[in-house]
Amino acid sequence: MVNNLYEIYNKLFSYFGKQNWWPAENRFEVIVGAILTQNTAWKNVEKAIARLKEKNILSLEGILSIDKNMLKQLIRPSGFYNQKADRLKHFVEYMDKKYKRNLDLFLNRNTEEIRRELLSINGIGFETADSILLYAGDHPIFVVDAYTKRLCKRLPLRNIDCDNYEEIREKFEKELSREIGNREKLIRLYKEFHALIVKLAKTYCKKKPECKECPLKEICSFWRV
Repeated sequence: MVNNLYEIYNKLFSYFGKQNWWPAENRFEVIVGAILTQNTAWKNVEKAIARLKEKNILSLEGILSIDKNMLKQLIRPSGFYNQKADRLKHFVEYMDKKYKRNLDLFLNRNTEEIRRELLSINGIGFETADSILLYAGDHPIFVVDAYTKRLCKRLPLRNIDCDNYEEIREKFEKELSREIGNREKLIRLYKEFHALIVKLAKTYCKKKPECKECPLKEICSFWRV
């Protein structure tokens, strides 16, 4: 039986080391990446971001001013480019209208207040909102993705719906905040833990798991999958 999620974190960190995630030069690049990574692999997002940088429009002002059809072509490698172009445009127009293009004004507020507002913006769901909060805003909120749900189903966790985003997020936050009381350390832990779960999922905890060398092989129960 797993003693707690902090034990899982320590095992993963000892095995894989520091992941240095999220790769971005500024807050806005994180936000763009969070929107573009919906339903696609990060390598495809990197291609789209590189194309935006080549055209010198990877900024709130740049996305706001570029023609939408041109934007669609630039972000084409990320997939679902029609939908994602609409979402990027909608986000920057919202920031322009309500916050005068000032991301600091938007992000430097109460976490729950920002989260409610993000979720009200068309095209932003739980995972995208929480990625923006954690990685762009440095807010103590745990990001749950498909890899996290997969891992939760393979761990002997009790009293939790492993398909329910909010239940998983609340469990991680409750347990980890008991271990780490300092806000800044907790934020760093949330970032690192999320990245380590992604690394685990891509290396061993695949749809068809490769358990032999997995650092969690002693505590996972794959029969639950």
